[in-house]
Amino acid sequence: MFKNILSIWLFFSLCSITYAQDSYHIKGFVINSKTLQPIAGVNIVGNNLFAISSKTGEFIIENVARGTYNFSISHIGFETKKVTVIVKSPTVIRSIYLNESATVLEKIEVSSKSKRRIIKETPIVSHTVSKEFLEHNRENSLMQTLSKIPGVSTINIGSGQSKPVIRGLGFNRVAVVQNGIKHEAQQWGNDHGLEIDQQGIENIQIIKGPASLLYGSDAIAGVVDIQPNKIPLENTFKGEVNVLGESNNDLFGISTGIEARKEHWFYRVRLTYRDYGDYKVPTDKITYDNYVFNLHDNNLRNTAGKEADASVSIGFVSDKIKSETVFSNVNAKNGFFANAHGLEVRTSSIDYDRSNRDIDLPFHKVNHFKITNNTTVNTDNHTLYFDFGYQNNHREEHSEPVPHGYMPKPSDTKERIYSKNTYSLNVRDAFKPNDQHNMVLGLNMEYQENTIAGWGFLIPAYNRFTAGVFAYDQFEINTNLHVLAGVRYDSGLLNTKAYKDWFPSIIKNNDGSTSSIFLQRSKNKMLNFGSLSTSLGLSYINNNTTYKVNVGRSFRMPLANELASDGVNYHMYRYERGNLDLAPEISYQLDLDIDHTAKWFRVGVSPFVNFFDNYIYLNPTSNYYETLQIYEYTQAKVFRIGGEFRANTTISKNLQLDASVEYVYSRQTSGPKEGFTLPFSPPLSGLISANYHFKELFFFKKTQLVADYRITASQDEIVPPEEKTAGYQVLNMSFLTKINVLKNNLPIEMRVKLNNVFDTKYFNHTSFYRLIDVPESGRNLSLSVTIPF
Repeated sequence: MFKNILSIWLFFSLCSITYAQDSYHIKGFVINSKTLQPIAGVNIVGNNLFAISSKTGEFIIENVARGTYNFSISHIGFETKKVTVIVKSPTVIRSIYLNESATVLEKIEVSSKSKRRIIKETPIVSHTVSKEFLEHNRENSLMQTLSKIPGVSTINIGSGQSKPVIRGLGFNRVAVVQNGIKHEAQQWGNDHGLEIDQQGIENIQIIKGPASLLYGSDAIAGVVDIQPNKIPLENTFKGEVNVLGESNNDLFGISTGIEARKEHWFYRVRLTYRDYGDYKVPTDKITYDNYVFNLHDNNLRNTAGKEADASVSIGFVSDKIKSETVFSNVNAKNGFFANAHGLEVRTSSIDYDRSNRDIDLPFHKVNHFKITNNTTVNTDNHTLYFDFGYQNNHREEHSEPVPHGYMPKPSDTKERIYSKNTYSLNVRDAFKPNDQHNMVLGLNMEYQENTIAGWGFLIPAYNRFTAGVFAYDQFEINTNLHVLAGVRYDSGLLNTKAYKDWFPSIIKNNDGSTSSIFLQRSKNKMLNFGSLSTSLGLSYINNNTTYKVNVGRSFRMPLANELASDGVNYHMYRYERGNLDLAPEISYQLDLDIDHTAKWFRVGVSPFVNFFDNYIYLNPTSNYYETLQIYEYTQAKVFRIGGEFRANTTISKNLQLDASVEYVYSRQTSGPKEGFTLPFSPPLSGLISANYHFKELFFFKKTQLVADYRITASQDEIVPPEEKTAGYQVLNMSFLTKINVLKNNLPIEMRVKLNNVFDTKYFNHTSFYRLIDVPESGRNLSLSVTIPF
């Protein structure tokens, strides 16, 4: 009996082993191709094979033999997809992307309203920028891409650089945040752009109005918050290659990114390279300081540049902990328009028209290295957020070694070198004491060390330390009425370093004699600042209409250049002098927002009233240093009022119209420029957009044709030496589509864009080059192709 049982057991064991050797399984994930979110309940049907995807989109088909299998992938609201799987190895893993059908579009709309509910309940005037918006509106720099948003404009520096302006305020009054850490470069300068790679960014939140409560000093006008990308799904790998070409400046750019995740660990990698020549303007001559400069082939000479960016991140995610560390580096070299830099073109031996791609003097080189870590820890009642950051911004400004005043001829071209190291720490504790309250307690700390070099002095070396503590509570009075109240205190310490000229100057003594001394440009000075920020907001939802009101007090610490600059800025052709007696800027602002959504249209208005008790600005005086006019930093009371209006409507199933208007009125109510507006004040501007969706166009899928018509009024309100700027109208066109090259792969995305269709000559009042009578760039045709894999 025992032998019989043993024989039967051995027989079935051998059969099991043999079967196991020939048994394989198919594992896969079903993902929404538009949102990249998993889809649950999908039917995977083959010949005698069947599976249903789980909540994570995962499915497994066991006991499959070697061979080729055809599956039908179907789910309500999505297009049915046919997939062929070749089984050669024990485990075959496939990621399947389903396209939404017309049915699911209505459901997505309902779901998006549910997500918008959170934004409606928060009494802050903000705008969320999606990955789709960034891809469809991408320009040469991140801020030029965002300038289509009402209330957001840019100070442009050539074709590859720009800095943000929110409701007429820019420079260090707008905080740019990436991965929870404030981006710290040399953003105080007119010709200093942002060293941020805009490729691979998925989500940006723009806060209009004071945000010092959450972000501290430098957020007195608003915030551009570049938020971390979504964490990849389990056991997935994906990537993309983006190729870009432009006609105006002969630009070629390529960017590739990949990301992957196992169960808990994930990583991302992105490389970007851009190379471009001098950009063209719709004129053949420019008049600056009573000189006429002829342009060769309409090229704005010496505005070529190149940029190489890289980022690598590694992360871990579990039920309790989420953490990601990002290493990034942005390296750029850009030429300055030669005629703008002290008029050296008149005497220079450089042949600026030899090539439109070379980068001659003057130029700058910038390298921005950054490490950030974002960690979230979930406990039973609290969520702890930790943000750590280190940044090094190294900037070199090269010019022809020309002596000025008593300065001997320098031995090299390094006019100014700045190197800034910044260490940042943010800690937040979010918790709910009960169902009505969402409370947050937080701490921000930042330490900066900025060193200088080169033969030209403008600002001193300095150390700066800031720390702020804050608390706010968003509580629900009832389902449709929410209140947010918060308070913050900041303290700052700025230590400027002494500096003397490297050459002696001759000065006259009181007795009529002369002395040769090394002039001291800055002193060792320790300055302390501190201030309180408060905010109180209310949000009320009445059916399809949301009402928001927010009132707050915010502040901004003076910068080293405002306090202690003392030198010639040849980029602006002026002498700049700081003021150690400056007090922190204090701003009071009232923001309103009304948004109404109906079935076929949406309309909103966001007015604001703002008062600065001591606004800091650079004031031109009647004094001169050699032949250069002296500008001095001073303070004045400033009153501002303005806002944005927006509307969109669906004319038909395929046609959508959008319109927006923005306006800011500023007036200095005290100081030497009492009665004048503020520098770089944007004029009244409107944008009308038409978007037509084609069902199918040949082999193109989901095709869109977009027309943007910008109407800008003249700007007659100026501050000398600014000049009045005439109004203009500019038309831009875009063609967006997807092409299915292979049935089982993601479609290739293509964008063809024609900016300034009619090659209109116009001036942007907020452009850096407007001061020297340089118009905006001419007609530009760009082609962008994104290949996902």
